[in-house]
Amino acid sequence: MVLATFSYEPTRIERGYNNRTLYVNLSTGKVKSKPVSKAMKDLFVGGRGFNLWLLWNALPKDRIVHWNDPENEVCIACGPLGGTPIYPGSGKSIAVSISPLTNSVMDSNAGGYFGPYLKFSGWDALEVQGRGDSEVVIFIDGDESCVKIEDASNLPSETVFIVDALSEKYADGNPRSIAAVSSGPGAEHTLFGCLNFSWYDSARRIHRFKQAGRGGIGSVLRNKKIKAIVVRHSSPITAKSNGPADQQLLKEVGITYNQEIRALDPKQNEMSVVGTTHLVTIMNQFDLLPVNNFRFGSHLEAERLGSEVYRKKFHEGFDGCWLGCTMACSHGIKDFELRTGPYKGQKVFVNGPEYETIAGLGSNCGIFDADYVVEANYYCDLYGLDTISVGTAIAFAMECFENGVIKREATEGLNLSFGNAEAAMALIHQMAEGNGFGVIVGQGVRKMKHHFKQKYGANLAVLEDIGMEAKGLEFSEYVTKESLAQQGGYGLALKGAQHDEAWLIFLDMVHNLMPTFEQKAEYLHWFPMFRTWFSLNGLCKLPWNDVVPEDNKKMEEPAKIMAHVENYAKFFFAVTGEKVTEEDIIKASERVYNFQRIFNLRMGFGKREHDTIPYRSVGPVTKEEYESRKERYDKQLKEELGYNLEGKTAETRIQVLRKHREAQYDRLKGAVYERRGWSEDGVPTLQKIKALGIDFKEITELIRRKTD
Repeated sequence: MVLATFSYEPTRIERGYNNRTLYVNLSTGKVKSKPVSKAMKDLFVGGRGFNLWLLWNALPKDRIVHWNDPENEVCIACGPLGGTPIYPGSGKSIAVSISPLTNSVMDSNAGGYFGPYLKFSGWDALEVQGRGDSEVVIFIDGDESCVKIEDASNLPSETVFIVDALSEKYADGNPRSIAAVSSGPGAEHTLFGCLNFSWYDSARRIHRFKQAGRGGIGSVLRNKKIKAIVVRHSSPITAKSNGPADQQLLKEVGITYNQEIRALDPKQNEMSVVGTTHLVTIMNQFDLLPVNNFRFGSHLEAERLGSEVYRKKFHEGFDGCWLGCTMACSHGIKDFELRTGPYKGQKVFVNGPEYETIAGLGSNCGIFDADYVVEANYYCDLYGLDTISVGTAIAFAMECFENGVIKREATEGLNLSFGNAEAAMALIHQMAEGNGFGVIVGQGVRKMKHHFKQKYGANLAVLEDIGMEAKGLEFSEYVTKESLAQQGGYGLALKGAQHDEAWLIFLDMVHNLMPTFEQKAEYLHWFPMFRTWFSLNGLCKLPWNDVVPEDNKKMEEPAKIMAHVENYAKFFFAVTGEKVTEEDIIKASERVYNFQRIFNLRMGFGKREHDTIPYRSVGPVTKEEYESRKERYDKQLKEELGYNLEGKTAETRIQVLRKHREAQYDRLKGAVYERRGWSEDGVPTLQKIKALGIDFKEITELIRRKTD
């Protein structure tokens, strides 16, 4: 049954833009087009910038909107460079909403075809507001220039089956013309539901998926009673499709980059063969792999989860999640036979796993069984669950169980000891079913801490130390005890503890490229800004830093990979006709980054007090942790503090070390705020927002009101 219809005129993309966005309100059934002005492009570029601006203007100004209020939106956009089929990594979609986990603005990104197809169907961004009375599908038909809201009550609940059904209904015999965004039943019963973005794998003849996992936007989608958002685009996609200003230059920069990846990836990380699984071995070697809720950084059995295991499991074939991406890192496992759950005994195709999933569901839970990780990966995707939050939340529950904070009565009989794969799988199935202890774990680490205090009398201070979340978002999977830079990368990230703003752990701990305090502060400015630029343009970050020029080590600033930065500047000019330098790129990102920080301020956050992190991410909480790195910690106490260790217990040493390390982190916060042009309390100054051109009246009034 069709509930609403909206017809529109096709557009011709000009220099990366349609110059309009699509608005859908499920409460009223209203669908309309909104213009994109030159000022909007100049200030916010596209992608995440457009999403933030649309959401900012859509929310009521007189009150705080909660994630499950109808006024909240799910906004999805690509970006002016997105959808280019000859440039690697240009198929990203960026989603923005108010998060169930953080109660503030959240951004998350994924590969797949949806963002580019949305763009080629006539829209630079989509915003969906309101909530329907029944479950719906939003169908954006780029072939017929029509948008429909249709009843979806007869659709299945799980992602794979939803998209198969939608393809039958809408693809008209051409499944490659369809891309969808969906979630699953787990998103209805937890706060960390993910968005599954699809694309059709023509060689394998199946729909495949990438996840915008962070922050629970999938839970927002299902709360709005959306089963899926579907876009259809059947026309051929070429370098001309994006309306580039200089098609010849676009071909040149694309060919150069693709040739480099083809030549160097086999020598460097083998992304096209093993994806991000190579990180398991590297992180384990450098004591950075999370084990047992981030207590430890390595394990003797880690290689059971390493790249050589998955090299044998991954199905051979091209694995790019967008047209022409030579990185081709979206691997999968064919004919995997499920051992648990409602589909036990069936053979399925599993998308992944990637490093974060392996470390989160595997080593961080003390589980070193690759087949378990693959199965958990499959069911999380099917149920619409973020594997990072699921893994970190289960690991926290396991530590609480082992410490006696919760007992079998609380877990309804589950033995949540580290390493118990059967219990971990049971929790995942419970999250989808909406029953058992899985419902408690599915509320996330922050809510679990308070639940355990209130119901079981747990010591909240201890739980705060070991509960790995920041701003309400579960940590992604890197041990940061010895990396002050990555502590800042997590704690100062706008949305919470996710590495996509400042993935500095590798540069800091593996390559030692920022030994001084000043370098750490500088990089905590530059890297989040440059990485923001990818989200404005619809680009994947992996081609930038996972394959590097052979002479990169000889460059003045090898961490930045300036040859690639310059290539991206040429790419931007080739599409938009706008010449940019590195400084221009950083300033464009600063504008959006500061705007998002101010958005957090509007939501009641965005100050120094909100940039705190659990102490376990800074240093050892327990005697066991201290003993695991005793030589390192003792040396630090003697050499950095001149501390006399004789006769001092481990507990005393922990407290002295803690005071020092917490002071270092606090000092880092102040240095980064100063570098970013923020106040000592972490708020962008009026001088800063004026320099960036976002000193709108409501923003200046908000800053004055919040800082008085």
